[in-house]
Amino acid sequence: MHAPLSTKRRVLSRRTFLRASGVTLALPLLDAMRPAFGGESTASPRRMVAIETNMGILPQYFFPENAGSEYALSPYLERLAKHRQQMTVFSGVSLPGVTGAHAAERCFLTGTPHPERGGFRNWVSLDQFAAEQIGNKTRFPSLVLAMSNESPTLSYTRGGAPIPAEKSPRKLFETLFVQGRPEEIEARVEALRQGRSTLDFVGDQSTRLNRSLSAVDRQRMDQYLTAVRELERRLHSAQEWEYRPKPKVDAKTPEENNDSRQFVERSRMMFDVIKLALQTDSSRIASLFIDTTVIHNITHHGNRPEVLAELRGHEERQFDALNEFLTLLSETQEEDASLLDRTMVLYGTCMGSANSHSNVNLPALLAGGGFKHGQHLAFDTQNNYPLSNLFVSMLQRLGVEVDEFSTGKGTMRGLEMA
Repeated sequence: MHAPLSTKRRVLSRRTFLRASGVTLALPLLDAMRPAFGGESTASPRRMVAIETNMGILPQYFFPENAGSEYALSPYLERLAKHRQQMTVFSGVSLPGVTGAHAAERCFLTGTPHPERGGFRNWVSLDQFAAEQIGNKTRFPSLVLAMSNESPTLSYTRGGAPIPAEKSPRKLFETLFVQGRPEEIEARVEALRQGRSTLDFVGDQSTRLNRSLSAVDRQRMDQYLTAVRELERRLHSAQEWEYRPKPKVDAKTPEENNDSRQFVERSRMMFDVIKLALQTDSSRIASLFIDTTVIHNITHHGNRPEVLAELRGHEERQFDALNEFLTLLSETQEEDASLLDRTMVLYGTCMGSANSHSNVNLPALLAGGGFKHGQHLAFDTQNNYPLSNLFVSMLQRLGVEVDEFSTGKGTMRGLEMA
């Protein structure tokens, strides 16, 4: 006979749980800021940069009228004309189930549906999934960046926790290229050791706690302990990187600029440092959140000509900055290819129309990375094609063996590798 099902069980207090696993809140920060130490890099690695601007893009100035390779450049795409053969423009795409107007900005790289609902929990972002697979080849598994005075991010751990973004091009430059004095290096190594000691403690506490949990909760704790062990490995590897000299670059440290109205100028500075990071193989993966909240009021333009003209001017300057970044990559050679040939650059937004808070028909493009470009892939504007399928194509281009990611269940139709 089966034992009778008891209606009594030990209730685990929240205080006990927090005492046993309190550093879980710190895990994303440690994972983002401390690199893994892996094998030697390949001579011609593949790279990925993902960029989101959060206040939409005026669709009438972005989308071309015709599909295929003979499409006429739209006003915004005219500003990227020199890279026409190195980019693919998408229309009629969205992230399935991602709704909630501005709430969707946190899902641009995760594709997690319904961020506006209570109890929402994000999934792992594209960049962090890729970093898990190839991040051990560089000093920094990924660069999580934002142009904002707030605390947004595009990057989320496998557990759905947000990873704090570096918002200062100057601090990013110093992190990448300023070696630091020997005593500073030792202090950082000691901090890494202390981090590992804390994780050891949490692991021990969690193991003891495990004995009093249900089967379902034990499974959850096993997942947590797996994450702890993985982070311990990364922290150990990070110690090795601290003793290796950082690359030297012939560039000046950027000046600080915290003026939110100058988001385009600040983006340009961050693009410059990203290019240096890719060129020196300090990292192969970067995400960049460009916060344009300062122009939020004029995104609700109501089709007033004078407001549309002002908004168009801001967005044209954003595309000028993107053009300069793509040009930097295309003019940087490594062996028989340009940096742009080896780097996928995804650029898009979470809203198809900020004026109506729509999360469908997202303006998006992909440049570089060795795909067959020079085309406008036009999908159904009423029944959108999953933008998350593009994520599968991008991961495969990085050499990650996956058939699906998030809501993407296959590769992007019509996008082929060169």
